[in-house]
Amino acid sequence: MNWIRLAWRNIIHQPLTLLLNVLLFALSIGLMYFLLMLNDQLKTKFDNNLADVDLVIGAKGSGLQMILCSMYHVDAPTGNIPMSDAKPFLNPQHPLIKSSLPLSLGDNYKGYRIVGTEHGIVDFYKASMAEGRLWNYSLEAVIGSSVADKLGLGIGDRFFSSHGLEEADDLAHDHAAIKVVGILKPSGSVLDQLIVTDTRTVWDVHDHSAEGHDHEGHDHDDHDHAHHDHEGHDHDDHDHAHDDHEGHDHGDHDHAHDDHEGHDHGDHDHAHHDHEGHDHGDHDHAHHDHDSHAAKALTRGELLAEEDKEITSMLIRYKNKTDFRTLSLARNINANTNLLAAAPPIVLNMLYDRMGLGTKALQLLALLIALVSAISIFISLFNSLRARKYELALLRVNGARPLGLFGLISFEGVLLAFIGFVAGIILAYVVFFFAAGSLSERYHYNFDPFQWHPSILWIGLGALAIGFIAALLPAIKAYRMDIHHTLSK
Repeated sequence: MNWIRLAWRNIIHQPLTLLLNVLLFALSIGLMYFLLMLNDQLKTKFDNNLADVDLVIGAKGSGLQMILCSMYHVDAPTGNIPMSDAKPFLNPQHPLIKSSLPLSLGDNYKGYRIVGTEHGIVDFYKASMAEGRLWNYSLEAVIGSSVADKLGLGIGDRFFSSHGLEEADDLAHDHAAIKVVGILKPSGSVLDQLIVTDTRTVWDVHDHSAEGHDHEGHDHDDHDHAHHDHEGHDHDDHDHAHDDHEGHDHGDHDHAHDDHEGHDHGDHDHAHHDHEGHDHGDHDHAHHDHDSHAAKALTRGELLAEEDKEITSMLIRYKNKTDFRTLSLARNINANTNLLAAAPPIVLNMLYDRMGLGTKALQLLALLIALVSAISIFISLFNSLRARKYELALLRVNGARPLGLFGLISFEGVLLAFIGFVAGIILAYVVFFFAAGSLSERYHYNFDPFQWHPSILWIGLGALAIGFIAALLPAIKAYRMDIHHTLSK
């Protein structure tokens, strides 16, 4: 006798009841699995971006907001801090601080945040270059792998940043184009979603007094210009050195020209490339892979000297985490300065606790739905047993054992639970697929909607156990059925 086929025919005999049982069970399983996947991926991303940072220092406000902004780039800054206040903690000679990293935020390009900082940010997140190089000048930038993929940016492309942390074309800093000089390899960290550049870049794009200055791709007046292989220039009021001269001293405004004829340059000074060994005084523009007049990237010493400027925050790593002075550093900063200091592990534990309350509430809801589903399976099987008692008695007459009837009813409950479990897992993945797209679009973090979570095995076993328990009482009644009493009626 094919018990599996018989059980299947019994549960599809009442399709509406089957649909209700499967739907309730699928909702409970789907909600529980969705929460587990979401929490796991969020925690993994938080842990990957800790980067061994012991302390974040910024403007007064919310410590959680500051850390979410400075480390995960999913919130707004609490404000800016003067370099004069930040200077002691960026000093390489600080007795308690092993390394520090300044961050300047406030701009974005198509929703991807631009971070003014130092080359050390690549080492902080253990990233490496996929192609190109790190920035050497202001208005040069390195982009994360996701930025390159989503926006289609490549080496040599230029873009204009927009003020604020959300995309807004009407707030673009269109007086200063930023050039892509490098692309990072995927690291699984927040760097994949960032555009990183020199701190001076952030200052320069907000310095609107510099509008009209010489930036790449613009037509500029009253500046030195770099020209290549032009013909037909007519040069008035200039001193010119022509055709591949080497080792000439041109003073402050001497010029090296290559094959120029017929162009009228007015009152401009011109410095021309493809020369070797020229001494141009204050106008040395023969830069490799750089054709603008943007200033060189800031050194740490130059950054510390800019006391009238501002940055957003600092990431700090301690020399000795067990030193009593280190343990009290955050408290001393909060009590004695205008700055806010927060330890990421402590703040994130508070965040996990808050998230845990909401997650536990939803998990309890999922369990409640599962309980209702189990009751529904029990009722449907119990009612089915009453309607099928003569059929079951005939099975006994035809040789079926009591244990066989027990197994048949039990298997029907387990089969209902299994169908609900499969439907619930599919539902969870479908919901996560659409939620991942929305979250990725909003926060630019990559969520894997099809990631296999190990808890699926335990959830599956739990679902089958619930189905078995729900069918247990009807199965016992089938096992104890008195066929003589049943058939006599």
